[in-house]
Amino acid sequence: MSYDKTVTLVVDGHERTVHTFSSDVAALLGRQDIEVGEHDIVAPDRTDNIEDGDRVAVQYGRLLTMTVDGTPREVWVTAKSVAEALEQVGVREDGAYLSASRDLPIGREGLDLDIRTERAITFLVDGKTIPVRTNAATVQAALDQAGISIGPQDRVDTPTDAYPQQGQTVSILRVTGSTVTRDERIPFKTVKKDDPTEYKGTEEVSVKGSAGLRQITYSYETIDGVKQRARKVSEKVVKKPVTQVILVGTKKMPDSVAGADQLNWNALAQCESGGRASVVDGSGTYHGLYQFDAQTWRSMGGTGVASQATASEQTYRAKLMFVQRGSSPWPLCGSRLYS
Repeated sequence: MSYDKTVTLVVDGHERTVHTFSSDVAALLGRQDIEVGEHDIVAPDRTDNIEDGDRVAVQYGRLLTMTVDGTPREVWVTAKSVAEALEQVGVREDGAYLSASRDLPIGREGLDLDIRTERAITFLVDGKTIPVRTNAATVQAALDQAGISIGPQDRVDTPTDAYPQQGQTVSILRVTGSTVTRDERIPFKTVKKDDPTEYKGTEEVSVKGSAGLRQITYSYETIDGVKQRARKVSEKVVKKPVTQVILVGTKKMPDSVAGADQLNWNALAQCESGGRASVVDGSGTYHGLYQFDAQTWRSMGGTGVASQATASEQTYRAKLMFVQRGSSPWPLCGSRLYS
């Protein structure tokens, strides 16, 4: 049988006295329209019976979304202030940075809280060891705190936007120096391509090659007072080389010319050049077996000069000239053709 009881009800620190016929804690809370969730604390337990003069306490849970030293975590607390919450979760707040005041109340909707604990880091710079205790969010902020300036060429062995870690040592190298940009020639390549329209033994430059140009930038540095070897820092091609293309004749050279085949071309060659296809006279004017000058050679379809052509091509073009002009081009030796 239920009877009237006087019970002290404490909800989130607010105390009041109620009269109830409820036999257990759950019934009492229901009749008082007090809803509790899985993260709330009820004492005594909701299934316990209640007696006259009992005390029932309810503490609401609050979701604390924390980021501690860059690591996010979620915890449920019954604390009603930031300071109480930190004590409940065991976070040391001495020297720590908090995104909210320690006295800030925490409502039932919870709170987002960023915490950076104090850490000991050491800077090695300018031959000195500088210890610092900091709750900075970045290495750069810790450098600023320590009064250490970083020059535009100085090197820090840790990214300055990184999170400082407990016990970390950060080295700074003082760097001075300059850069020099030099031009460098890029040699061109040469390729040969078959040309079926030209005779064997002939070569002609189809595309003239030209050298390219690259610009290379070198850094000359002094690190902590010690000069360093030149270091290449960049390279840029400002002009690409042009590949030289040489056409090589592949068409078989004819050796027969009507009206000239029966003559003694060997005797003429012996008289003019001693039978040497690559000979050049002392003046540099006349070339090859039959001592062609450059203009006459080209008029007979040759390229370059006769001394650069094969013996068979020279004889062929000599025959062509004989058909046009007879033996007159060789006033001293022409008679040898008939021997």
